[in-house]
Amino acid sequence: MQFKVPQFLDIEDKIFGPFTFRQFVYLAGGAGLCFIFYKLLGLLLGAIPILAIAGFVLALTFYRPNNKPFINMIESGFKFFMQSKLYIWKKHADKVMNEKMRIARENKNQAIGELGTKLSGERLRDLAWSLNVLDLSKNKNSTQ
Repeated sequence: MQFKVPQFLDIEDKIFGPFTFRQFVYLAGGAGLCFIFYKLLGLLLGAIPILAIAGFVLALTFYRPNNKPFINMIESGFKFFMQSKLYIWKKHADKVMNEKMRIARENKNQAIGELGTKLSGERLRDLAWSLNVLDLSKNKNSTQ
C-alpha cells in the first residue's frame, strides 16, 4: 500500500489572483489605512505617513529576507527589545591582575633559576638568618 506524501507544505495557495490570502490582507489593510490618512490630512500633509505606511505594507507583502516572511523579522526584533536581557560585566581589573600574576610568576621562576645555580651552604645560612631576623622584628613590633 502506497501513500502520497504531501510536497511543498510551506507554499501558500494563491487565492486572490497572484496574491495569497495573507498578502491580500496586508495590501487591503495598508490601502485602507492610506486612504484614511488621505481623507484626514489631505495629500500634502498626509504624504509622509502615506509613503511610510505604503513602504511598510509592501515590505510585509513582498520582502522575504533569508526566504522567510518579513513579519517574522519584525516579531523577532520586537521580542528582542521587549524581553529582559542578562548583561555580565567582566572587570577590566581581572585582565590587569592576570597580567600582574603572570609577570610575578615569570620573575619568581627567573629568581629561582638564578638562586638555584648559586645557592651554596653559606648563602643558605644567610637567607635563614635574614628570615629569623625579620620574624623577630615582627614579633617585637606586635608586642609593644
